[in-house]
Amino acid sequence: MPQIHVKADPCEHRHAARLSAKALAAALQKGRERCEAAGLRWTPLRERALELLLAADAPVKAYDLIANFKTDAATAPPTVYRALDALVDLKLAHRIPSINSYVACHREDDGHVASFLICDCCGAVEEVETPTDQLLAAISDQSDFRTSSLTLEAHGRCRACQA
Repeated sequence: MPQIHVKADPCEHRHAARLSAKALAAALQKGRERCEAAGLRWTPLRERALELLLAADAPVKAYDLIANFKTDAATAPPTVYRALDALVDLKLAHRIPSINSYVACHREDDGHVASFLICDCCGAVEEVETPTDQLLAAISDQSDFRTSSLTLEAHGRCRACQA
C-alpha cells in the first residue's frame, strides 16, 4: 500500500538562503548554455521558470509558478508544464513526485541521480549526493533492466525541525 505523506503545520524558521544576483545570473547563463548545447531554443518562458525555481527557498508546485507569470495565453498551464519538462530534461530542475513539486538543480554535474531529503515539517528539500551507480549496476545485473531515470526521496524531519 502506498504511503501518504501529510505535511504538518509549517515551521517558523527559514532553511534556505536566497541566491545573490550574481549567482542567479550565473545559473541562468548555465541554463542558456545547456539549452543551446542541446540544440534547443532558450525561450523567455524557460528562463522565467528557471528564475522562479532558483529564487524559491522551497519546492514549488507548477500552479504556484503559473501564478507568478503574467496572465496571457503564453503562460497557460500546458505551456508552463512544457517549460518545466524542458528544464527537467536539461537537468536544470528536478520534479519531486511525492510532493508534486519542482526544484532547481544546484549540482554542477548533469548526469547525477536526483536524491532528496524532504522535511515533512517545514517542507524544506535538500538535494544530496548518493552512491547510486553501484545500486543501479546491481539491479541491471540481476534483472537485465536498464534504468533510464531514477529519483530517490527520503521523508523525515530536518535538523532545524528536530530541535
